Amino acid sequence: MTHDEIDLERLVKFNSDGLVPAIVQDSTNNEVLMMAWMNLESLRLTLSSGRTWFYSRSRQELWAKGDTSGAIQEVMSLLYDCDGDTLLIKVIQRGSGACHTGNYSCFYRDLIADSKMAS
Repeated sequence: MTHDEIDLERLVKFNSDGLVPAIVQDSTNNEVLMMAWMNLESLRLTLSSGRTWFYSRSRQELWAKGDTSGAIQEVMSLLYDCDGDTLLIKVIQRGSGACHTGNYSCFYRDLIADSKMAS
């Protein structure tokens, strides 16, 4: 079976906006790198190209991770949860990292520690 033959609309539960959350994880150390939204087209592009594609809700367009930054994500596996409403994409992260801030992961801030410092 090819990627084109997978019945994604049956397997993946897209929300009312036609989107599904995708968690991206480093396949070598299991660090969570980012979360982004995918629509059916970006999911198909990800499967066919072997790199991550997402849907920007603010720009209302598809985007390929790394096109501007060079921080391409090579897909190693693409899992879906028991409800089919969340994706987990395990990748090899190329370039500087996943976050637009220059950090390797988008999850570099500690809410509990930061809230203690603010009080």
